[in-house]
Amino acid sequence: MGNFLNKYFSVEFRVFFRGFLVVSFIFILIPLTSMLVWYLIPAASMGVVVFDKTVPSQNFQEHQSLHWLLNHFKFTKSDGNIFDESKDYFGFFPAKEKGEYKIEDLSGQTESQKQRVLDQTSLVYFADTYGVYENDLREEPSPLPSKKIYGGMDTMDLKFLKQAYDAEIDIIAEFNTIASPTKKEVRRDFEELAGIKWTGWIARYFDELDTMLNDELPPWLVANYRRQHQEMWDFSGPAMVFLHENGQIEILKDEVEVKNTVPNIMSSLKSQKAYGIPEIVKYPYWIDIIFVSRDYEVISYYDLAPTEAGIKKLSELGLPRYFPAVVMKKNGAGRFYYFCGDFADNPVSGILFNFYGIEKLWRMFLHSEDYSQRNSFFWNFYYPLMGNILNDTYQRNEISKKPN
Repeated sequence: MGNFLNKYFSVEFRVFFRGFLVVSFIFILIPLTSMLVWYLIPAASMGVVVFDKTVPSQNFQEHQSLHWLLNHFKFTKSDGNIFDESKDYFGFFPAKEKGEYKIEDLSGQTESQKQRVLDQTSLVYFADTYGVYENDLREEPSPLPSKKIYGGMDTMDLKFLKQAYDAEIDIIAEFNTIASPTKKEVRRDFEELAGIKWTGWIARYFDELDTMLNDELPPWLVANYRRQHQEMWDFSGPAMVFLHENGQIEILKDEVEVKNTVPNIMSSLKSQKAYGIPEIVKYPYWIDIIFVSRDYEVISYYDLAPTEAGIKKLSELGLPRYFPAVVMKKNGAGRFYYFCGDFADNPVSGILFNFYGIEKLWRMFLHSEDYSQRNSFFWNFYYPLMGNILNDTYQRNEISKKPN
Protein backbone atom coordinates (compact mmCIF):
# COMPACT_ATOMS: atom_id res chain seq x y z
CA MET A 1 0.00 0.00 0.00
CA GLY A 2 2.83 2.38 0.93
CA ASN A 3 4.70 1.74 -2.35
CA PHE A 4 1.47 2.21 -4.32
CA LEU A 5 0.82 5.62 -2.73
CA ASN A 6 4.41 6.74 -3.20
CA LYS A 7 4.35 5.79 -6.86
CA TYR A 8 1.06 7.27 -8.02
CA PHE A 9 0.25 10.13 -5.61
CA SER A 10 1.89 13.38 -4.60
CA VAL A 11 3.43 14.02 -1.19
CA GLU A 12 0.59 16.42 -0.32
CA PHE A 13 -2.06 13.80 -1.06
CA ARG A 14 -0.22 11.11 0.88
CA VAL A 15 -0.03 13.37 3.95
CA PHE A 16 -3.74 14.18 3.61
CA PHE A 17 -4.68 10.50 3.16
CA ARG A 18 -2.73 9.38 6.22
CA GLY A 19 -4.30 12.17 8.27
CA PHE A 20 -7.73 11.09 7.01
CA LEU A 21 -7.06 7.51 8.13
CA VAL A 22 -6.02 8.69 11.61
CA VAL A 23 -9.10 10.92 11.96
CA SER A 24 -11.36 8.14 10.68
CA PHE A 25 -9.88 5.73 13.20
CA ILE A 26 -10.36 8.14 16.12
CA PHE A 27 -13.78 9.56 15.26
CA ILE A 28 -15.42 6.70 13.34
CA LEU A 29 -13.87 3.30 13.95
CA ILE A 30 -13.34 3.62 17.72
CA PRO A 31 -16.91 4.89 18.46
CA LEU A 32 -18.43 2.23 16.19
CA THR A 33 -16.40 -0.48 17.89
CA SER A 34 -17.35 0.88 21.31
CA MET A 35 -21.04 0.84 20.38
CA LEU A 36 -20.81 -2.66 18.87
CA VAL A 37 -19.16 -4.05 22.01
CA TRP A 38 -21.91 -2.48 24.15
CA TYR A 39 -24.64 -4.08 22.04
CA LEU A 40 -22.94 -7.48 22.24
CA ILE A 41 -22.95 -7.46 26.05
CA PRO A 42 -26.03 -9.35 27.29
CA ALA A 43 -28.61 -7.36 29.23
CA ALA A 44 -29.67 -8.33 32.75
CA SER A 45 -33.01 -7.66 34.41
CA MET A 46 -32.92 -5.98 37.84
CA GLY A 47 -35.76 -4.32 39.71
CA VAL A 48 -34.84 -0.81 40.87
CA VAL A 49 -37.25 1.56 42.64
CA VAL A 50 -36.28 5.24 42.65
CA PHE A 51 -37.78 8.01 44.79
CA ASP A 52 -37.27 11.61 43.68
CA LYS A 53 -39.49 14.40 44.97
CA THR A 54 -37.22 17.19 43.73
CA VAL A 55 -37.99 17.42 40.02
CA PRO A 56 -38.80 21.07 39.24
CA SER A 57 -38.13 20.71 35.50
CA GLN A 58 -38.00 18.08 32.81
CA ASN A 59 -34.25 17.65 32.85
CA PHE A 60 -34.74 15.18 35.76
CA GLN A 61 -31.24 16.04 36.97
CA GLU A 62 -31.68 14.76 40.54
CA HIS A 63 -31.92 11.17 39.30
CA GLN A 64 -30.93 11.36 35.63
CA SER A 65 -27.42 10.00 36.12
CA LEU A 66 -28.71 6.94 38.01
CA HIS A 67 -30.97 5.96 35.11
CA TRP A 68 -28.09 6.64 32.71
CA LEU A 69 -25.88 4.21 34.63
CA LEU A 70 -28.57 1.52 34.79
CA ASN A 71 -28.90 1.70 31.01
CA HIS A 72 -25.16 1.98 30.42
CA PHE A 73 -24.45 -1.14 32.48
CA LYS A 74 -27.31 -2.87 30.62
CA PHE A 75 -29.65 -3.45 33.54
CA THR A 76 -33.22 -3.51 32.31
CA LYS A 77 -36.65 -3.49 33.87
CA SER A 78 -38.49 -6.78 34.34
CA ASP A 79 -40.18 -6.34 30.94
CA GLY A 80 -36.79 -6.05 29.23
CA ASN A 81 -37.10 -2.32 28.47
CA ILE A 82 -34.51 0.28 29.42
CA PHE A 83 -35.07 2.67 32.33
CA ASP A 84 -36.80 5.92 31.41
CA GLU A 85 -35.73 8.88 33.55
CA SER A 86 -39.03 10.67 32.80
CA LYS A 87 -41.25 7.81 33.99
CA ASP A 88 -39.47 5.22 36.12
CA TYR A 89 -39.54 6.77 39.58
CA PHE A 90 -41.95 7.76 42.35
CA GLY A 91 -42.37 11.44 43.12
CA PHE A 92 -43.01 14.74 41.39
CA PHE A 93 -43.63 14.85 37.63
CA PRO A 94 -43.45 18.32 36.00
CA ALA A 95 -45.36 18.98 32.80
CA LYS A 96 -44.05 20.79 29.74
CA GLU A 97 -46.29 23.75 30.58
CA LYS A 98 -44.78 25.91 33.33
CA GLY A 99 -46.64 25.40 36.60
CA GLU A 100 -48.34 22.16 35.59
CA TYR A 101 -47.46 18.88 37.28
CA LYS A 102 -48.67 15.57 38.66
CA ILE A 103 -47.67 13.48 41.66
CA GLU A 104 -47.25 9.74 41.40
CA ASP A 105 -45.99 8.22 44.62
CA LEU A 106 -46.90 5.47 47.07
CA SER A 107 -50.15 7.24 47.99
CA GLY A 108 -51.56 6.03 44.68
CA GLN A 109 -50.62 2.39 45.35
CA THR A 110 -52.68 -0.24 47.14
CA GLU A 111 -50.99 -2.48 49.71
CA SER A 112 -51.02 -5.38 47.25
CA GLN A 113 -49.45 -3.18 44.56
CA LYS A 114 -46.71 -2.06 46.96
CA GLN A 115 -45.98 -5.65 47.91
CA ARG A 116 -45.82 -6.64 44.25
CA VAL A 117 -43.28 -3.84 43.67
CA LEU A 118 -41.21 -5.05 46.62
CA ASP A 119 -41.30 -8.66 45.40
CA GLN A 120 -39.74 -7.55 42.09
CA THR A 121 -37.16 -5.17 43.60
CA SER A 122 -33.43 -5.69 44.17
CA LEU A 123 -32.55 -2.06 44.96
CA VAL A 124 -34.39 0.92 46.46
CA TYR A 125 -32.80 4.34 45.87
CA PHE A 126 -33.91 7.54 47.65
CA ALA A 127 -32.38 10.20 45.40
CA ASP A 128 -33.93 13.34 46.89
CA THR A 129 -36.98 14.20 49.01
CA TYR A 130 -36.37 17.95 49.42
CA GLY A 131 -39.32 18.71 47.18
CA VAL A 132 -40.61 21.38 44.83
CA TYR A 133 -41.61 24.92 45.84
CA GLU A 134 -43.74 27.59 44.21
CA ASN A 135 -40.69 29.56 43.09
CA ASP A 136 -39.45 26.51 41.16
CA LEU A 137 -42.47 26.66 38.87
CA ARG A 138 -42.66 30.41 38.36
CA GLU A 139 -41.46 32.21 35.25
CA GLU A 140 -40.05 34.94 37.51
CA PRO A 141 -39.20 33.54 40.96
CA SER A 142 -39.84 35.78 43.97
CA PRO A 143 -36.81 36.80 46.10
CA LEU A 144 -38.83 35.82 49.18
CA PRO A 145 -39.09 32.23 50.50
CA SER A 146 -41.81 30.31 48.68
CA LYS A 147 -44.37 27.78 49.85
CA LYS A 148 -43.71 24.07 49.52
CA ILE A 149 -45.83 22.31 46.92
CA TYR A 150 -44.59 18.78 47.60
CA GLY A 151 -41.70 17.21 49.44
CA GLY A 152 -40.25 15.51 52.48
CA MET A 153 -40.06 11.82 53.32
CA ASP A 154 -43.46 10.77 54.65
CA THR A 155 -44.83 7.84 56.64
CA MET A 156 -45.70 5.86 53.50
CA ASP A 157 -42.13 6.20 52.19
CA LEU A 158 -40.77 5.14 55.56
CA LYS A 159 -43.09 2.13 55.76
CA PHE A 160 -41.97 1.02 52.30
CA LEU A 161 -38.32 1.49 53.32
CA LYS A 162 -38.89 -0.60 56.47
CA GLN A 163 -40.49 -3.36 54.42
CA ALA A 164 -37.54 -3.31 52.01
CA TYR A 165 -35.13 -3.37 54.95
CA ASP A 166 -36.94 -6.30 56.57
CA ALA A 167 -36.87 -8.14 53.23
CA GLU A 168 -33.07 -7.53 53.11
CA ILE A 169 -33.34 -5.60 49.85
CA ASP A 170 -30.41 -3.29 49.05
CA ILE A 171 -31.14 0.35 49.91
CA ILE A 172 -29.33 3.56 48.98
CA ALA A 173 -30.29 6.89 50.52
CA GLU A 174 -28.52 10.19 50.05
CA PHE A 175 -28.74 13.87 50.89
CA ASN A 176 -31.48 15.14 51.01
CA THR A 177 -33.53 12.22 52.37
CA ILE A 178 -34.25 13.15 55.99
CA ALA A 179 -33.30 16.83 56.30
CA SER A 180 -35.87 19.64 55.92
CA PRO A 181 -38.76 19.44 55.09
CA THR A 182 -39.03 15.85 56.41
CA LYS A 183 -40.92 15.82 59.72
CA LYS A 184 -38.83 15.11 62.80
CA GLU A 185 -40.79 12.00 63.79
CA VAL A 186 -40.23 10.45 60.35
CA ARG A 187 -36.55 11.37 60.50
CA ARG A 188 -36.24 9.84 63.97
CA ASP A 189 -37.73 6.54 62.79
CA PHE A 190 -35.41 6.52 59.77
CA GLU A 191 -32.38 7.14 61.98
CA GLU A 192 -33.39 4.36 64.36
CA LEU A 193 -33.89 1.92 61.49
CA ALA A 194 -30.70 2.85 59.65
CA GLY A 195 -28.38 3.37 62.63
CA ILE A 196 -27.61 6.90 61.42
CA LYS A 197 -27.87 10.17 63.34
CA TRP A 198 -28.01 13.46 61.46
CA THR A 199 -26.21 16.26 63.31
CA GLY A 200 -28.62 18.85 61.95
CA TRP A 201 -25.81 20.43 59.93
CA ILE A 202 -25.43 20.71 56.18
CA ALA A 203 -22.53 22.47 54.48
CA ARG A 204 -21.36 23.68 51.10
CA TYR A 205 -18.35 25.28 49.44
CA PHE A 206 -18.80 28.77 47.97
CA ASP A 207 -16.07 30.09 45.70
CA GLU A 208 -16.71 33.75 46.52
CA LEU A 209 -18.46 35.33 49.54
CA ASP A 210 -18.10 38.93 48.39
CA THR A 211 -21.65 39.99 47.47
CA MET A 212 -20.25 42.50 44.97
CA LEU A 213 -18.47 39.73 43.08
CA ASN A 214 -20.95 36.87 43.49
CA ASP A 215 -24.58 37.71 42.74
CA GLU A 216 -25.58 34.07 43.20
CA LEU A 217 -25.15 34.15 46.97
CA PRO A 218 -28.60 33.52 48.51
CA PRO A 219 -29.85 36.83 50.01
CA TRP A 220 -31.33 34.99 52.99
CA LEU A 221 -27.89 33.56 53.82
CA VAL A 222 -26.33 37.01 54.13
CA ALA A 223 -29.32 38.53 55.94
CA ASN A 224 -29.63 35.70 58.47
CA TYR A 225 -25.90 35.70 59.21
CA ARG A 226 -25.93 39.45 59.89
CA ARG A 227 -28.91 39.12 62.22
CA GLN A 228 -27.48 36.15 64.13
CA HIS A 229 -23.95 37.45 64.59
CA GLN A 230 -24.78 41.15 64.89
CA GLU A 231 -22.00 42.04 62.48
CA MET A 232 -21.46 43.09 58.91
CA TRP A 233 -20.98 40.59 56.12
CA ASP A 234 -17.38 41.46 55.24
CA PHE A 235 -16.32 38.12 53.80
CA SER A 236 -14.47 37.66 50.55
CA GLY A 237 -12.91 34.72 48.75
CA PRO A 238 -13.81 31.04 49.13
CA ALA A 239 -15.21 29.43 52.27
CA MET A 240 -17.26 26.56 53.65
CA VAL A 241 -20.72 27.63 54.80
CA PHE A 242 -22.37 25.55 57.53
CA LEU A 243 -26.14 25.71 58.03
CA HIS A 244 -28.01 24.10 60.93
CA GLU A 245 -31.66 23.07 60.78
CA ASN A 246 -32.39 25.65 63.51
CA GLY A 247 -31.15 28.37 61.14
CA GLN A 248 -27.68 28.89 62.64
CA ILE A 249 -25.07 29.87 60.04
CA GLU A 250 -21.31 29.57 60.48
CA ILE A 251 -18.47 30.37 58.07
CA LEU A 252 -15.13 28.53 57.91
CA LYS A 253 -12.78 30.70 55.88
CA ASP A 254 -10.11 29.55 53.46
CA GLU A 255 -6.61 29.34 55.02
CA VAL A 256 -8.03 30.60 58.33
CA GLU A 257 -10.17 27.68 59.54
CA VAL A 258 -9.79 25.26 56.62
CA LYS A 259 -7.09 24.52 54.07
CA ASN A 260 -9.23 22.28 51.84
CA THR A 261 -11.92 24.85 51.17
CA VAL A 262 -13.33 22.45 48.59
CA PRO A 263 -13.91 19.24 50.58
CA ASN A 264 -11.79 16.25 49.62
CA ILE A 265 -13.57 12.90 49.49
CA MET A 266 -10.90 10.51 50.74
CA SER A 267 -11.01 6.75 50.19
CA SER A 268 -8.84 4.06 51.73
CA LEU A 269 -6.83 1.63 49.62
CA LYS A 270 -9.36 -1.07 50.48
CA SER A 271 -12.23 1.09 49.20
CA GLN A 272 -10.29 2.07 46.09
CA LYS A 273 -9.83 -1.59 45.18
CA ALA A 274 -13.37 -2.64 46.09
CA TYR A 275 -15.22 0.18 44.32
CA GLY A 276 -12.76 1.43 41.69
CA ILE A 277 -12.78 4.94 43.14
CA PRO A 278 -9.79 7.33 43.40
CA GLU A 279 -8.00 8.18 46.61
CA ILE A 280 -9.03 11.84 46.40
CA VAL A 281 -11.87 13.58 44.60
CA LYS A 282 -13.13 17.14 45.11
CA TYR A 283 -16.79 17.69 46.00
CA PRO A 284 -17.99 21.34 46.04
CA TYR A 285 -21.74 20.72 46.52
CA TRP A 286 -24.15 20.27 49.45
CA ILE A 287 -23.27 17.66 52.07
CA ASP A 288 -24.93 16.56 55.28
CA ILE A 289 -22.96 15.66 58.38
CA ILE A 290 -23.95 12.47 60.18
CA PHE A 291 -22.84 10.03 62.86
CA VAL A 292 -23.09 6.30 62.18
CA SER A 293 -23.21 3.20 64.35
CA ARG A 294 -20.30 0.79 64.58
CA ASP A 295 -22.10 -1.55 62.16
CA TYR A 296 -21.06 0.69 59.29
CA GLU A 297 -18.03 0.54 57.07
CA VAL A 298 -16.84 4.03 56.10
CA ILE A 299 -16.08 3.67 52.39
CA SER A 300 -15.11 7.33 51.99
CA TYR A 301 -14.96 10.43 54.18
CA TYR A 302 -14.71 14.21 53.82
CA ASP A 303 -11.55 16.04 54.81
CA LEU A 304 -11.52 19.84 55.04
CA ALA A 305 -7.96 19.90 56.44
CA PRO A 306 -9.01 22.26 59.26
CA THR A 307 -6.44 24.40 60.99
CA GLU A 308 -6.21 24.49 64.79
CA ALA A 309 -8.73 27.33 64.72
CA GLY A 310 -10.94 25.25 62.44
CA ILE A 311 -10.79 22.18 64.66
CA LYS A 312 -11.75 24.35 67.64
CA LYS A 313 -14.68 25.85 65.75
CA LEU A 314 -15.90 22.45 64.54
CA SER A 315 -15.71 21.18 68.12
CA GLU A 316 -17.77 24.15 69.33
CA LEU A 317 -20.40 23.19 66.75
CA GLY A 318 -20.38 19.59 67.99
CA LEU A 319 -18.74 18.35 64.79
CA PRO A 320 -15.79 15.97 64.31
CA ARG A 321 -12.53 16.45 62.43
CA TYR A 322 -13.67 14.17 59.58
CA PHE A 323 -17.19 13.63 58.16
CA PRO A 324 -18.49 10.41 56.55
CA ALA A 325 -19.08 10.66 52.79
CA VAL A 326 -20.12 7.11 51.85
CA VAL A 327 -21.05 4.46 54.42
CA MET A 328 -22.39 0.92 54.16
CA LYS A 329 -23.60 -1.74 56.54
CA LYS A 330 -24.68 -5.32 55.93
CA ASN A 331 -28.30 -6.15 56.60
CA GLY A 332 -28.50 -9.91 56.35
CA ALA A 333 -28.40 -10.68 52.63
CA GLY A 334 -28.83 -6.99 51.81
CA ARG A 335 -26.78 -3.82 52.03
CA PHE A 336 -27.71 -0.36 53.32
CA TYR A 337 -25.75 2.58 51.86
CA TYR A 338 -25.89 6.25 52.75
CA PHE A 339 -24.30 8.92 50.57
CA CYS A 340 -23.67 12.15 52.51
CA GLY A 341 -24.00 14.35 49.46
CA ASP A 342 -26.19 15.13 46.48
CA PHE A 343 -24.41 12.41 44.50
CA ALA A 344 -27.08 11.47 41.95
CA ASP A 345 -27.47 15.10 40.86
CA ASN A 346 -25.32 15.10 37.70
CA PRO A 347 -25.96 16.69 34.29
CA VAL A 348 -25.33 13.58 32.20
CA SER A 349 -26.65 13.28 28.64
CA GLY A 350 -29.08 10.41 28.23
CA ILE A 351 -28.09 9.61 24.65
CA LEU A 352 -24.52 8.37 25.17
CA PHE A 353 -25.07 5.41 27.48
CA ASN A 354 -24.63 2.85 24.71
CA PHE A 355 -20.85 3.27 24.32
CA TYR A 356 -18.64 0.72 26.05
CA GLY A 357 -15.59 2.22 27.77
CA ILE A 358 -16.79 5.82 27.40
CA GLU A 359 -15.68 6.55 30.97
CA LYS A 360 -12.01 6.10 29.95
CA LEU A 361 -12.36 8.88 27.38
CA TRP A 362 -13.92 11.29 29.87
CA ARG A 363 -11.30 10.56 32.55
CA MET A 364 -8.57 11.54 30.08
CA PHE A 365 -9.93 15.11 30.22
CA LEU A 366 -11.52 15.32 33.68
CA HIS A 367 -9.14 14.82 36.59
CA SER A 368 -10.65 13.67 39.90
CA GLU A 369 -9.42 16.82 41.66
CA ASP A 370 -10.72 19.20 38.98
CA TYR A 371 -14.00 20.47 40.46
CA SER A 372 -14.37 23.24 37.87
CA GLN A 373 -16.10 20.73 35.57
CA ARG A 374 -19.23 19.32 37.21
CA ASN A 375 -19.04 16.06 35.27
CA SER A 376 -15.66 15.31 36.85
CA PHE A 377 -17.32 14.00 40.03
CA PHE A 378 -19.64 11.78 38.02
CA TRP A 379 -16.99 10.10 35.89
CA ASN A 380 -14.30 9.76 38.54
CA PHE A 381 -16.37 8.82 41.58
CA TYR A 382 -20.12 8.24 41.13
CA TYR A 383 -19.68 6.16 37.97
CA PRO A 384 -17.27 3.56 39.42
CA LEU A 385 -18.95 3.56 42.85
CA MET A 386 -22.42 2.91 41.47
CA GLY A 387 -21.12 0.50 38.83
CA ASN A 388 -19.63 -1.72 41.51
CA ILE A 389 -22.66 -1.41 43.80
CA LEU A 390 -25.09 -2.29 40.99
CA ASN A 391 -22.99 -5.26 39.91
CA ASP A 392 -22.69 -6.51 43.50
CA THR A 393 -26.44 -6.15 44.04
CA TYR A 394 -27.19 -8.09 40.87
CA GLN A 395 -24.67 -10.87 41.59
CA ARG A 396 -25.92 -11.45 45.15
CA ASN A 397 -29.53 -11.57 43.97
CA GLU A 398 -28.65 -14.06 41.23
CA ILE A 399 -26.89 -16.30 43.75
CA SER A 400 -29.87 -16.17 46.11
CA LYS A 401 -32.15 -17.41 43.28
CA LYS A 402 -30.10 -20.57 42.77
CA PRO A 403 -31.39 -23.69 44.56
CA ASN A 404 -29.24 -24.98 47.43
